[in-house]
Amino acid sequence: MGAISGFVLIVIILVAMSAPLVAPHDPVLNDFALMLSPPDGTFLLGTDQFGRDVLSRIIYGAETALFVGFTAAFFGSTIGLILGVTSAYVGGLFDLIFQRIMDVFMAFPSIIIALAIVATFGSGTQNVILAITIPMIPNCARVVRSSALALRDIPYIDAARSLGYSHIRIVMRHMAPNVMAPYLIMFTSFLGQAILAEASLSYLGLGVQEPTPAWGLMLQGGAEEYAESAIWIAIFPGLAITLAVFAFNLFGDSVRDTLDPRMRSR
Repeated sequence: MGAISGFVLIVIILVAMSAPLVAPHDPVLNDFALMLSPPDGTFLLGTDQFGRDVLSRIIYGAETALFVGFTAAFFGSTIGLILGVTSAYVGGLFDLIFQRIMDVFMAFPSIIIALAIVATFGSGTQNVILAITIPMIPNCARVVRSSALALRDIPYIDAARSLGYSHIRIVMRHMAPNVMAPYLIMFTSFLGQAILAEASLSYLGLGVQEPTPAWGLMLQGGAEEYAESAIWIAIFPGLAITLAVFAFNLFGDSVRDTLDPRMRSR
């Protein structure tokens, strides 16, 4: 399953990177004479309510989904890595206060935090990335901290202190590299969550705005009104979201099984 999901992800990434070459039509070109055309030889997946090619918008939407997903997952897991290792290394009152702050963030569902951020700062790609990134930080910080606590009193950390190395160097050079396994696991699992969160925000009208192609925005534009007369408007973007999220989740599980020493004997 890991190999299959990896192959699917490679295909999605290649399609997104080569969208101008692969897409058969302009994804933002309106042609009201072709509104709600069913799938045929010219438009393989049909057209939407504005006469735009659904296949081309799905291809360009992959670029939007991957950009938001990778950016949010990278910053969320990386900031969580730094904060988690720092909290474990410093310990004491700082660690206690920091963990209570993380508990406050984790007490709220991630979608609620994302909605609050977007409602405060407005919609748009940058704000969507920020809204998806912030809820990921506490989860990664807690997981990384639990692994970093075991490293704090290891002799080579004491040796680094005795040599006069700065705290920043000890954290970044001697502790952070030794918790990369949970970091990579969290990063890969965050990718699918970020894509799904971006699609959810776009569906609610708080994410990427028209005419930018986005999978969730395609669902929001015709999923309800044309559910019976033009079912292809909702089915194909939904399948794209499902395929991408499943692929990232299965790939993340495979990375976990590979990097977790407890799973290697299996």
